[in-house]
Amino acid sequence: MATMRCNSLFSSVALTSFMLAGIAPVAEAASTEDSEIRLLRAEMSQMRRDMQQQIVILKHQLAKSDATTTKGRMGQAAGHGRHTTHVADGGYDPNVQFGEQEPMKKVAPLSGVGTPPSDRGDTMSWKDFKAATASDEEVRIGGMIVGFPKGRFTVSSEDGAYGFSVGLAFHEDFGGFLGAGPRSGETNGDFNSFTGNARRVRIPFTFRYKDWVANVTPDFGAGGADGATSDQTLYEANLNYTGLHNTILTVGYFQPRVTEEDSESSNDFEMMERPAITDAVRKIAAGDARFSFGGLHYEKRWWIAAYFTGQSFGQRSGNASANTNNYGYNGIVNSQTGGTFRAAGRPYMSKDIDVHVGISAISAFKVAEVCKSGSASCSKSYGPSQSPEVNLTSTNLIGATINNASSVWSAGPELGFRWKKMVLKGEYYNIGVNRSNQPITGVTEAMSQKTVHLQGYYGSANYTLFGKGREYNIKEGAFSAPGVEHEFDPSHGYWGALEITGRYSVTDFSDVSADIRGGRQTVWSGGINWYPNRHFRFMLDFNHFIVSRTATDGGMSALTWNNAGRDGNSFAARVQAAF
Repeated sequence: MATMRCNSLFSSVALTSFMLAGIAPVAEAASTEDSEIRLLRAEMSQMRRDMQQQIVILKHQLAKSDATTTKGRMGQAAGHGRHTTHVADGGYDPNVQFGEQEPMKKVAPLSGVGTPPSDRGDTMSWKDFKAATASDEEVRIGGMIVGFPKGRFTVSSEDGAYGFSVGLAFHEDFGGFLGAGPRSGETNGDFNSFTGNARRVRIPFTFRYKDWVANVTPDFGAGGADGATSDQTLYEANLNYTGLHNTILTVGYFQPRVTEEDSESSNDFEMMERPAITDAVRKIAAGDARFSFGGLHYEKRWWIAAYFTGQSFGQRSGNASANTNNYGYNGIVNSQTGGTFRAAGRPYMSKDIDVHVGISAISAFKVAEVCKSGSASCSKSYGPSQSPEVNLTSTNLIGATINNASSVWSAGPELGFRWKKMVLKGEYYNIGVNRSNQPITGVTEAMSQKTVHLQGYYGSANYTLFGKGREYNIKEGAFSAPGVEHEFDPSHGYWGALEITGRYSVTDFSDVSADIRGGRQTVWSGGINWYPNRHFRFMLDFNHFIVSRTATDGGMSALTWNNAGRDGNSFAARVQAAF
């Protein structure tokens, strides 16, 4: 194409030169003294000089255009480079001539560098969304922007007012138990020597119009029973407003942020599972897919959130009962109501040091009322239970059933400390269960029942061996995952990021003074996590658990797999993909 354009150009110039050359002798022959002819000759000479200059410019521009085209094709074939491509903009730049491209936009050098994307819908303000889009790789197609801000596939209008994102949080676990066999008189329970489980298969869909954001995230994992019908469920479906400074207001099915561990994305966890006590606390009136109304606000030094909560997604399921009860219905007939509150701060912060302090509180003001077929009345109860901090079993080794529960609450402190690449943190929580008076047959006045107190705590230590160490995330009021500074590339000596972590955890579901014996569980844990890039992680965890016996006291049912105490070990691995 360039050769054809050159030939056409030179032919036109030659023809014009020939015609001008033919005119000149005729004019000269007519009258050498005629002033008009002299003027004409001067003008023709100037035209020749201008045309010669134009030929030089055209040759230069054609050569530059060919070089740019060749370079672009080579870059496309190599599959490397981070260029912004503009297709069908419809805009016109008068400074771009002939085959020149528009100036390229500076973009992030490597998309795999940084921390993992969240396992949730990415709810950020319109301002932050435009900034994230502008700082990352993008392709412009017909007035739309297609890119990966913060590592998540996103399509948006050119001004960022309309946006749609789709992500992925995929956690596949596999491993088994050693030395976890039953003692005399106990049943075996679900402790496989090797098994697998799709722990999380979340696909966050985020729909945006300016500062209004809707998140819908189905979860095809959601538990410890791989493939169970109940696992194909919902993680979140909510509407958010982000137009206020550093504030997110939310209504809908949501995971209210309570406790430091629960505020972190699961893509950032130090271990594969949360400590048992924080998992028990969040289930009181928060947890996944809980109806919520409230908001959070954050600044560089402090973070605060509060939510009013109701039932979890799916808890209204039930059917008409043929047997007599208060409602003639089998299932939850009077939903739970509750609330959460969390406040955290950083009293000291520097390049190498972060100090975190906080408090979390949660309460079920009214416990859900459940009617069962064959029962003459409906009941309110609270039944906490926990696995040995690995979701490769459906067997919970500690658990209690507390009847006549009128309300449940929990509160406790959070502490954290970062020094360079080392992070230390811990939390303690007390769970209180207020009980209604217990009616006694043949007695006019009901017997007062004592409030039950359960408790637990944990402490953990984490160190990043290589890569960027864990840092404080002001939007979560918690510590984030390590950062990948260089993607995995052994040929250049790059290995991603690697961290080691350890944890000591205690959860006690017994209150002897209230005649409740749900068992005490102690777990020693150690793990190693490798991030080849921001989108993938490989985890390996070891747990050693020691559990005291459960009993039938206090009206609770015995756990047949733990009526003499239990201990054992688990080895588990996880492959994680995060987009």
